[in-house]
Amino acid sequence: MSEYSSLLSDLSENITNEDLEQLKSACKDDIPEDQSNAITCSKDWFSYLEKNDKLAQDNLYYIEHIFEISRRPDLLTRVIEYRTTVLKISEDDEIDTKLTRIPSAKKYKDIIRQPSEDEIIKLAPPPKKA
Repeated sequence: MSEYSSLLSDLSENITNEDLEQLKSACKDDIPEDQSNAITCSKDWFSYLEKNDKLAQDNLYYIEHIFEISRRPDLLTRVIEYRTTVLKISEDDEIDTKLTRIPSAKKYKDIIRQPSEDEIIKLAPPPKKA
């Protein structure tokens, strides 16, 4: 199994039917309603995106965008890990070449990262009562 197939399989396992409805809704401008109704599982969704040139082994930007607007940072992070480890496209390369129209998942990584001592805002003590 290729690493790309493995990625899609991993993503599929983490998309529930409820998630799928949300993802299809996020794609409503790109998937006609009659075809959207025919998509009943995440594998169908990925297949539709591939057939319509929205998804390919080296083109993951559309699903990154969909995962971001659907508030699925867990799935977005997996796609970005694939992009950086398998495709060897780093966040810096992405910014330098403007390969994508969405911000990277760096902000999600920042949420997990603990702030440094310099980044913590120090509050002044409350004024003393006279």
